[in-house]
Amino acid sequence: MKFDRVVTVDWSGGNDRGATPKKDAIWAAIGSGGAAQDPVYLRNRQVAERWLIDTLTDLRDQGLRVLVTFDLCFAYPDGFATQLIGSEDTLALWDWFAARVEDAPDANNRFDLAAQINAQFLGTGPFWFNGLQRDIAGLPRKGNARKDHGLPEKRSADLAVAGSFSPWQLAGAGAVGGQVIMGLPTLSRLRHHFGADLCVWPFQPVDAQIVLAETYFSQLPDLIDASRDTIKDAAQVMLYARAFSALSPDKMAALMDIDATPEGWVLGAGRAEILRAALPPPSLRNDCFAMPQGVHWTPVDTALAHLRSHLGPVTQTQYLPIAQAANRILAADVQAARAHPPAPNSAVDGYGFAGPMPEGPQNLSLVAGRSAAGQPYSHPVPAGSAIRILTGANLPQGVDTVILQEDVQLAANNIRFNGPLKRGANARDAGEDMRKGDVILTLGRRITPADIGTMAAAGVGQVSVHKRLAVGILSTGDELRDPGTTADDGQIFDANRPMLCALVAGWGHAVVDLGRAPDNRAKLRNILDDAAKRCDVIISSGGASAGDEDHMSALLEGTGSFALWRIAMKPGRPLALGLWGDRPVIGLPGNPVAAMVCALVFARPALRQLAGGTWAQTEGYLLPAAFEKSKKAGRREYLRARVDDGKVHVFPSEGSGRVSGLSWATGLVELDDPAQKVSPGDLVRFIPFGNYAL
Repeated sequence: MKFDRVVTVDWSGGNDRGATPKKDAIWAAIGSGGAAQDPVYLRNRQVAERWLIDTLTDLRDQGLRVLVTFDLCFAYPDGFATQLIGSEDTLALWDWFAARVEDAPDANNRFDLAAQINAQFLGTGPFWFNGLQRDIAGLPRKGNARKDHGLPEKRSADLAVAGSFSPWQLAGAGAVGGQVIMGLPTLSRLRHHFGADLCVWPFQPVDAQIVLAETYFSQLPDLIDASRDTIKDAAQVMLYARAFSALSPDKMAALMDIDATPEGWVLGAGRAEILRAALPPPSLRNDCFAMPQGVHWTPVDTALAHLRSHLGPVTQTQYLPIAQAANRILAADVQAARAHPPAPNSAVDGYGFAGPMPEGPQNLSLVAGRSAAGQPYSHPVPAGSAIRILTGANLPQGVDTVILQEDVQLAANNIRFNGPLKRGANARDAGEDMRKGDVILTLGRRITPADIGTMAAAGVGQVSVHKRLAVGILSTGDELRDPGTTADDGQIFDANRPMLCALVAGWGHAVVDLGRAPDNRAKLRNILDDAAKRCDVIISSGGASAGDEDHMSALLEGTGSFALWRIAMKPGRPLALGLWGDRPVIGLPGNPVAAMVCALVFARPALRQLAGGTWAQTEGYLLPAAFEKSKKAGRREYLRARVDDGKVHVFPSEGSGRVSGLSWATGLVELDDPAQKVSPGDLVRFIPFGNYAL
């Protein structure tokens, strides 16, 4: 299903927003081939309708096929249209609104019209939130004032999109109801203006030159690129113009292949991973590692905050069966496909009946048969009777309470026990763990084995995940030799590369061993060029300072993206950061202890965020010290440490050259920036290596 252009429209139910672009106004964008033109600000609905007609006429006359997506409900929950116009004909409902909505740039009648509609329903509602100062009979200001109107709060499509709002709310935060009332007349007029050249998905066959479709601009929340200088609405229409126009014809057909109902559907609902996969991840900015001018020594917390705010996902996404998704990072929220448990069931082996039971002896007759897990009893249980029921079995009709078999005396055809027993005892409600549509796991989470079980229980078969981050590991220096080979007194074995490869693999990323680079700038350049083709991120060790043989720093400086961070910490001061092409490069110190500590403190959270995960905040524990230490102010220190007999011991030497201390230790003691004196028994912050995901 091919479209030459995609027009995305973020609608508004408010009045004229003025000549200067503002949020909560109408914005539009045009996309083609995964790229979007600059967003268009449309100050009111009259201007927007004229722009749409002119734009679509021009595109139609060029012979282009156009998809127009509106962030606007095209229909209401089931039963609304029938009460209003006598049938669930959604397009006829559009015409009904077009005939009754009064709309001028500075005023409209949406609140009064909503009150008139409410009067045609029993009870109070469904519309609510009178946004005017004057009271309007029949239009409550609060949602909890509604009752007995008989309509669902949301459509099935709304439930398929996390965070969606009800179309009954007319004002306030998340007020899509006002947008719908003020949007349907425009949709109606577009239909009649373009006639046979326009169709509406999913209510009509998608065979016209112009196709209107409903979507929600909340399906890719983490990809909205709205800085302080960018209006979010403008960023949204550009993102979705890029996403929809980037879809291949078969992927677009997959999104549109649904079983249509009068409630309609949200294009992409429940399939946001298809949209996400069509978009290339955004590139990092060339100055993403630049610290403010005048910063010479960077505190650890400042460096971490900078990485957290400037790094984002650089990987594309894919759809995997949950059995293959362990340790992958979720690219979209996971919603329960069905309730868990799906039906009320028994928490114990025992006997089920209708509760509650009063105090004193009770005698209930037993019905023939039983209810077991996977073999439910299919008949009602009469009042005053009980049924044998096993753990996990569905509660038959007429049963809401279960008594433990140990508390029952069993006779031939009856049971005896002593009350009282409250209604619902030993019974689980349907959905008490998870309800259908609940968000059970959020995007950015690294999937654990427990998460696999949770998703399986909720009926989830596949999930959208980020592709593994490909991390290139490179060592630099003429003095290095591979472990296991021969080396003279002026050479050392390369400890960093195998150590960092193992570390990165343990974090769940794909390791690309880039070998060793000599102290030759031309050869290092070639290695980096090759690595940029194979890796998402490059981590090097050595050559990260500003000396004559620090070729990595020199090459990065030539890209205009270089930043040498002198971190106020021990061990490990210099971090060289930059971009080679669009690939981030993290240059660690050459000393193995400093390289390890800097990798744990900085590389781990940076890689996790580049891989699409949430920021990795490392937790520590306060334990009594078994050592004495005096520390000056101005830098943070990390001591190799282990816990024995509930107390923290540190490695005898703080020297960064003592690599064996890494194996001796089971974690790090973190001493904060201010000066401090640690005496035995004082509480210190101990961070186990396990908390660094080792």
